[in-house]
Amino acid sequence: MAPSAPAPRTGPSAAPALAAAADTAAPATPTATVTVRYWAAARAAAGTDSETRTGASVGEVVDAAVAAHPELARVAAVASFLLDGRAVGREEPVPDGGTVEVLPPFAGG
Repeated sequence: MAPSAPAPRTGPSAAPALAAAADTAAPATPTATVTVRYWAAARAAAGTDSETRTGASVGEVVDAAVAAHPELARVAAVASFLLDGRAVGREEPVPDGGTVEVLPPFAGG
């Protein structure tokens, strides 16, 4: 007769291992409240020139704006973004009290 496999560990002895794993997880990025300013076609799509939104990154802030203003999705997909006056990508973290500007492509020269 072959020996049987050991029974899986359950109960109180498994809890410390789970707690230790939770302690090593990366901390959540804080959510900031920022002013979002819309220019040209972005203003028309949002129906306002500015508003307050929250998010941890420019992308999260823009996604929140698109959720509130679905017409903004087409413009936001091709827009450039400024954070406190400098060009940034969607992954850029936003500081509390900052300003995100949504700039659609401009024509002319």
